[in-house]
Amino acid sequence: MARVVHLHEMPERFVAGTVGAPGQRSFYLQARSSDQITTVALEKEQVSILAERVDAMLDEVLRLTGGKAVIPAIVPTDLDDDKPLEQPIIEEFRVGTLRLAWDSDTEKVVIEAYEVTEEESDPPPPVEEDPDAEGPETLVVRITGAQARAFVRRSLALISQGRPPCPFCGGPLDPDGHLCPRQNGYRRTEL
Repeated sequence: MARVVHLHEMPERFVAGTVGAPGQRSFYLQARSSDQITTVALEKEQVSILAERVDAMLDEVLRLTGGKAVIPAIVPTDLDDDKPLEQPIIEEFRVGTLRLAWDSDTEKVVIEAYEVTEEESDPPPPVEEDPDAEGPETLVVRITGAQARAFVRRSLALISQGRPPCPFCGGPLDPDGHLCPRQNGYRRTEL
């Protein structure tokens, strides 16, 4: 049986978002194309790494093309999006593997998110190469460089809204309190 693919060619909206209070947040990617909304769950670290890699890839494409690619250096103001995730949030699957690519023919960023599976295996070939391949459920989003820059800005802002770090140990401070290993009178030293 072929994998289920949620394809969003030039979505009207592609964002990372959260539900819950800092320290108890659930992270999601959400894409909307006309009447189709796809929401997938992932970890905070996955959002952070995806945003960093997208930003680095856009900078590299600009460098390699001598600035000729249609990628803005900064986010266009009309693409700023600070709205919450669209309701209802119906999680299609939890992301295990992410794949990122630049399609030089269409000058689009391609993001593929694959469902986490029980067995560890390589992800299936990209949807463009073999749309009928068997494999985990997949979200495929194709966005412009400007949309990608907006995604990066929102994602990095989202990550920074987490719990503040403890000034002594660097661990996250909880609203209920924090047991700091550096405050118990014992200081571990490196040998």
